[in-house]
Amino acid sequence: MDLTKNAPRSPKDKHAGLVSLKRTIDKAKAHNEGHLGEYDYDCPHDKPLFEFLGTDGGTFARKVKELDTDGAIAGWVQSESLSKKSPADIEAFNAERMRWHPEPGTGSEKYFKDLRDKVAPGRSEIVTWFDLLDLDEGRTVPQATKLD
Repeated sequence: MDLTKNAPRSPKDKHAGLVSLKRTIDKAKAHNEGHLGEYDYDCPHDKPLFEFLGTDGGTFARKVKELDTDGAIAGWVQSESLSKKSPADIEAFNAERMRWHPEPGTGSEKYFKDLRDKVAPGRSEIVTWFDLLDLDEGRTVPQATKLD
């Protein structure tokens, strides 16, 4: 995976029932191959997924390299983690991640607003990282995710 040439998949795209998993697989592959470009791996986007799965960035990257395909990785995630989670746990994780946003008054909020003004001028209703990532990477966001 070469993230210097293509963007990772949307954080909204589910795999094995989880948001962020496809994107984090792409980033792990790029990390393993030394082709992350401007992207970060084992970052604030990835860490909540790792925590939910009961793993860490290093272990996840090694498993992605070993298993290689989305299907095999989904099988590993299912057997090692999701089999111990309830559907309500998974739904709660997805809902929380979809509403991920910068904390008011932080440097993260300033960065978010500056990037939003650059990639989506006039779209002040864009308040979540997942929506902003999609817009920044050229995907459409016809309706912004609501926080409440």
